[in-house]
Amino acid sequence: MINSPSVNHLSQRALHWRISPAHAMMAAAVCWTGFATITAVVLTGQSEGIDSAGLLFWRRGAMLVPVGPPWLLEGVRDVTALGGVFLRNLVAIGALAALISLRLHREAVLLAATVMGGWLLNTALKLMVGRPRPLIVPHLTEAGGQSFPSGHSFNSAVVYIAIALAFAAMTPVRRVRWSLVGIAMLASLAVAFSRVWLGVHFPSDALAGWLGGAGWAFLAAAILQRPAKAGADAMES
Repeated sequence: MINSPSVNHLSQRALHWRISPAHAMMAAAVCWTGFATITAVVLTGQSEGIDSAGLLFWRRGAMLVPVGPPWLLEGVRDVTALGGVFLRNLVAIGALAALISLRLHREAVLLAATVMGGWLLNTALKLMVGRPRPLIVPHLTEAGGQSFPSGHSFNSAVVYIAIALAFAAMTPVRRVRWSLVGIAMLASLAVAFSRVWLGVHFPSDALAGWLGGAGWAFLAAAILQRPAKAGADAMES
């Protein structure tokens, strides 16, 4: 099979502009420190006041209905869907297909490993903490399972930040790379916020979920680069 010069150029460029493991580790350390702090606060019962206030902040009246017009509720549900199983995995599969078509196999393997590892880690954390869903306000969308950390928040941060890191490797322009990662962080933060607005997670669930997901995305970028290269070499052999 003959590779086009443009595809080969992209592959070589990606090898040069991959995120530094040291920088990724520093970002991961900040995120995981925040996650550990929130977890400690939750487990010791010190988050109850701010969690209750956060859920009630957006509600009014005896029925605790959300503030704002009806279209706002639909918009928030659309945002939260970005962190749902179907949409986030659809986006991840599309990103994997694009990376493979560009022959960026290391980035593809790293993305797949990051996403699968993040799902397993989030599931384990939920089982370990075992926090029930909030019942302070009516739920405005369907939600099941344990509450801490928020799966939508955690997994959306993993998927979107990992995708951003993979595609940021394709450009030598720093502001473009920062923009991609920044947009991914903001989008996943919006998902985290939506879970509180809809009443299905405490604020501490959502924030810890986002910090844990972002922390795993950066940690995986630091520690899984060599295994990803080995997997990519096996794909190309």
